[in-house]
Amino acid sequence: MTAVSASKREPHPSLADDLDLLKVAVRDAGALALTYFNEQKLDVQKKPDGSEVSQADLAVDAALTLDLRTPRPDYGWLSEESEDTPERLGRPNLWVIDPIDGTRAFIRNVPEWTVSAALVRDEEPVLGAVYNPVTDEFFHAIKDGGAFLNDERIHIDDSKELAGARLIASGGLFRKPVWRDPWPDVKTQWVNSVAYRLALVAANKAEATISLTPKSEWDIAAAALIVEEAGGCVTDHAGQGFRYNQPDPRVGSVVGAPPAIHHAIIERTQHVEL
Repeated sequence: MTAVSASKREPHPSLADDLDLLKVAVRDAGALALTYFNEQKLDVQKKPDGSEVSQADLAVDAALTLDLRTPRPDYGWLSEESEDTPERLGRPNLWVIDPIDGTRAFIRNVPEWTVSAALVRDEEPVLGAVYNPVTDEFFHAIKDGGAFLNDERIHIDDSKELAGARLIASGGLFRKPVWRDPWPDVKTQWVNSVAYRLALVAANKAEATISLTPKSEWDIAAAALIVEEAGGCVTDHAGQGFRYNQPDPRVGSVVGAPPAIHHAIIERTQHVEL
């Protein structure tokens, strides 16, 4: 067999190429999901872990598989709605996908769901996109290249304090008997999609989000990059950052906020045993 000369080999796609591919795929996936939204006879099943999955989740997963895996066959794949295999662990590039993050809200016709997709390279997200088709908010980020909402650059406001902050979290979280010190008065709201919560923090539509319950890489990979590229911090409740494409893709907790508020939150949450 004659070796293919270097000049005739397919060039490795650039990060810009991957970003273009990702943005189109996520927008198209959001448009597809929107055709199922408010559907009165949506087929909904229970997964083994008790969570819900709809025909829309599966359709969007299939569409993203076609749009992302077909042109990048050498990239690994980790999606909430696809079977996970160890094969991905040996791939330096990995698509991390949540076809519909916030399925519970989607099924109940609440516009707090997103399509979330990231490209992870060497255990770090390098591209991320989070799209809420109902509100037409398209967040994306590039490693060392900034964060954007509808292609306008966004920056986190780090001038505020924890007292009086708007936190996306369960209001009951702050009344639990696990805290060494009482929390200052904060304003709380609930948003079903984890990725959307983080993206809203990146866009200064909330000061922080806290969750002390387990999440998965597909919940946070894209949105964590968006927060970080906007100038914020995303860690677990002990202040430890995340590595992606791990054998077990679960994480125990998530805190996302501007640096000053993040520090104030971690001072309280790091003592909590989950």
